[in-house]
Amino acid sequence: MAEENYDSRKIDGRSLSKKVEEQVKQGVDKLKAEKGVTPGLATILVGDDPASKMYVRLKHKACERVGIHAEDQNMPESTTQEELMQKIQELNDREDIHGILLQLPLPKHLDDKSAMLAIDPAKDADGFHPYNMGKLLIGDEGLVPCTPKGVIRALEEYDVAIQGKHAVIVGHSNVVGKPMAAMLINRNATVSVCHVFTDNLKKFTLDADILVVGTGVMHLIKADMVKEGAVIFDVGITEKEGKVYGDVDFDNVVKKASLITPVPGGVGPMTIAILMEHVLMAASNC
Repeated sequence: MAEENYDSRKIDGRSLSKKVEEQVKQGVDKLKAEKGVTPGLATILVGDDPASKMYVRLKHKACERVGIHAEDQNMPESTTQEELMQKIQELNDREDIHGILLQLPLPKHLDDKSAMLAIDPAKDADGFHPYNMGKLLIGDEGLVPCTPKGVIRALEEYDVAIQGKHAVIVGHSNVVGKPMAAMLINRNATVSVCHVFTDNLKKFTLDADILVVGTGVMHLIKADMVKEGAVIFDVGITEKEGKVYGDVDFDNVVKKASLITPVPGGVGPMTIAILMEHVLMAASNC
């Protein structure tokens, strides 16, 4: 097969995100027209971390595209825990703010768990609050972590069967791995969760019908670690010498996968589109 034919195997996250954003835009317009409510997202950025600033900018641009009001609560590096908690409470109390996003990581002197717990679960746009995580575990998927929900949306859009399939997740973070496992179990997949302590990772990945990798280890997954026809989602990002790489050795693995996300342009755009969907959902429920 000629190399250019592999393009048909790429999961186009940018196109999918545009489709989701268009649906959100229609929902936002309808909410404004019928209830006079403009969905509002507040991002809290503490300090001047360049990557965090870039992520916040991308989220605000998406808000602009779909008609969501967005404001950035930029707080100095010296912010105290008490000041951060006060800011969160202030946003919890505002009727014009429906989604709150605390950009992580926080400076080392701040406790991110306490801050996340302080966010009203009904405004938890990222889906990280234990209340929303608990609902996810019992199959009630409302505001859930955006990246795994984006993976589920892509599986649905590409008509990939989930029920009865063996889904293998590499990485057991609270942001991706654990909620991803719950969402796949909710859809009757058989799920294996692997991580840095897993013995013989290849044994698991070779058996995966659906493989989701989110470790931040560049090119961890090689072609000899995946079976022919697997569907692969690469959630990892590593920057090296000005270029961005994923956890999957894309150029070689694409030859065996039936579908695979590129890095960049795969899971990332979907994550932001799902965030927009969550803000609309929260505004609709207020």
